[in-house]
Amino acid sequence: MIDAVVSDLGNVLLFFDNTIFFRRMAASTARTVEEIRRVTEDNTALLARFECGRMSPREFYEHACGLFDARATFEEFFTAYTDVFVPNPPAIEALRRLKPGRRMALLSNTDVRRWTFIKSRFPEILFFDAYALSFEAEVMKPDPAIYRRALAGVGVEPERAVFIDDLAENVEEARRLGMAGIHVTPGTDLAAELAKFGLA
Repeated sequence: MIDAVVSDLGNVLLFFDNTIFFRRMAASTARTVEEIRRVTEDNTALLARFECGRMSPREFYEHACGLFDARATFEEFFTAYTDVFVPNPPAIEALRRLKPGRRMALLSNTDVRRWTFIKSRFPEILFFDAYALSFEAEVMKPDPAIYRRALAGVGVEPERAVFIDDLAENVEEARRLGMAGIHVTPGTDLAAELAKFGLA
């Protein structure tokens, strides 16, 4: 029997589009949107350090602006960087309906600036019992340690939890650890998927 739900954040509860950030950055540099995208894709280690809490917001800003040749101020940069989310109401409602009878954890690769923004802008998603966030855990999916942190937060063994994520490799790691998994793709009916585990 499933006693707990562990859910990802991005592209599950909140859709995000980093192209919004790239376009805003292009306004402060001679680089094109596609050039900024390529630079970002070539420097994923920088984002990983920030999302694992190993780099301050100021350091991240300075490194990123250097890579983009951008003239944005600190606040302009983080306004562009954080305001890229829109809610996914059907998924939010599907999980919120489960709350009275199930333990729930949010498990997300995120950083302190985006998480602070999300808490302020989208308080309707703050219904979880536990939060396993990469910048606090200093480790990110698909490292097993952050899954175990989420499970400890809701006090269940892996076999009694279902994990929800939009990336197949993250779901596969959860299954390897003994959890059930739901891989969310465009068009997924999360309520229907949860019902397969008796969670309707």
